[in-house]
Amino acid sequence: MFRIGHGYDVHRLTEGRKLILGGVDIPHTTGLLGHSDADVLLHAVMDAMLGALALGDIGKHFPDTDEEYRGADSLKLLERVAEICRETGYTVGNIDATVIAQAPKLAPHITAMRENIARVCGCDVSRISVKATTEEKLGFTGEKLGISAHAVALMTALPD
Repeated sequence: MFRIGHGYDVHRLTEGRKLILGGVDIPHTTGLLGHSDADVLLHAVMDAMLGALALGDIGKHFPDTDEEYRGADSLKLLERVAEICRETGYTVGNIDATVIAQAPKLAPHITAMRENIARVCGCDVSRISVKATTEEKLGFTGEKLGISAHAVALMTALPD
């Protein structure tokens, strides 16, 4: 049995914060503003996984009103989401994600992002796709005001 989910996240860029995407600390002049580490890529991935199984979203599981999650490492949150999915009887079949950012260039970091997601989800890196694109200087991402990400997750039932 297969289940498919879609996830989306966006965060504003601001000075004085680290830029963390896919669990990778990326050198940049600005970082993403959020209650946790604001990793839009992992947030979109988690929402896709949870959505595929009709388990809500990360706001339900890790509310930004809970101080426990202030500054949280999103790789640890993804680890918990993968556990929740396994407890429900599912695992990652594959994930396809796209990060939308005018800057910085993300190509040098894609492999590390894919490896982080695969490791935490307990699957082979060949099941994880991460891409990056710009919006040709259009919109809030094109104007370097924020970064967004979309993800689609195919969740497969664990064998009995």
